[in-house]
Amino acid sequence: MRMSARLWATEAPAVSSPPLSKRIAILGSTGSIGCAAVDVIEHLGPPYRATALSGHSNCGALIAQAKKLRPEVVAVTAECDRDAVEKQLHHLGCETFFGPTALTEIATHPEVDAVLSAVVGAAGLPAAIATVRAGKPLLLANKESLVVAGEILMREAKATACPILPVDSEHSAVFQAMRAGRRNEIRRVILTASGGPFRNWPPDKIESATPADALKHPVWQMGSKITIDSATMFNKAAEILEAIWLFGLEPEQVEVVIHPESVVHSMVEFCDGSTIAQLSPPNMRLPIQYAMTYPERSDGCGPKLDLTKAFSLTFQPPDVERFPALRIAFEVARGGGTLGAVMNAANEVAVEAFLKGRTSFGSIARTVETTIARHTIVQQPGLSDLLAADHWARAEAGKLLVESSLSEKVVGAAVR
Repeated sequence: MRMSARLWATEAPAVSSPPLSKRIAILGSTGSIGCAAVDVIEHLGPPYRATALSGHSNCGALIAQAKKLRPEVVAVTAECDRDAVEKQLHHLGCETFFGPTALTEIATHPEVDAVLSAVVGAAGLPAAIATVRAGKPLLLANKESLVVAGEILMREAKATACPILPVDSEHSAVFQAMRAGRRNEIRRVILTASGGPFRNWPPDKIESATPADALKHPVWQMGSKITIDSATMFNKAAEILEAIWLFGLEPEQVEVVIHPESVVHSMVEFCDGSTIAQLSPPNMRLPIQYAMTYPERSDGCGPKLDLTKAFSLTFQPPDVERFPALRIAFEVARGGGTLGAVMNAANEVAVEAFLKGRTSFGSIARTVETTIARHTIVQQPGLSDLLAADHWARAEAGKLLVESSLSEKVVGAAVR
């Protein structure tokens, strides 16, 4: 079965929904998207409330948010001093959850009507599935949930008639542009990419880029993992797979274009040749707010596009020699099955190794591609198959990185 299951092909875009309830859980509230979501809720004011918050290891920031927002529920997923955290939150009247199941606990909590998932990585998948099974609207910034388990997540959402509303700026732009026509009139979707810090670097220089180089994104301020993914363009690779699942597209209907200004967030081309784009200054508050208030619009808290000042919009095709992640993404989309889980897991392992100085920038894509090549695909996987593929890929990628490191040391010694 191809990755595009066309679960929504005969309907309006998969993310169409009735108005959302206003009691919102923010999973990953201390991250960049989570903090922007807090800003949006404060801007919107009552009846919007953040009734549940979760963080990973930044307990200080999470407690500060809880003191400000007074949620009913707070969760911490990393190891921490539980007694100290509970003591501070108890005075605020917060119910607390800890550990790997904490996200699912707050996603299904009765004080929560809708869930914004802004956690990073495959860790967000169980809560995403639990959210749609509970029939609660899922505001999705955790693209890995669809990369790893798109078929399962979309099937569960359809079974409960649960809306999945995109928070990624690119997919929000596609969703907004799709309202200009019917689903069967769409010819293709064009995702824009800034090109990251290495857009104009020669491939040999990119190979030896340092973490400091890769973390200097020219447009967006994000966490370290997603910033590295933007530099390799595995972030865009994930967005390709996300678009295929969210909007019921074939791989051939998705394209990527480099757009350094990051003003056009994505485009939809219809069968008559019309191309509809969504434009705004690069700021996550707009797509977050659109997901929260959909199908209505409210006065925004992000910057507005100033057309009284001269500026240019440039577009160019991506260079797959610089960014092999894009080629890998389309291969994964066509292969389907467990390949998305393998790509995501191998990339998470390789990025962590790179940030810790244990491997080179260029080895990230090589590690992912080799791990994929060694994997035996399971088609139409169940959740247990996907979890097994994730576990296998992490171990395989770790082994490849050790082998690569040993090889580099041998070559270095021979040169000396």
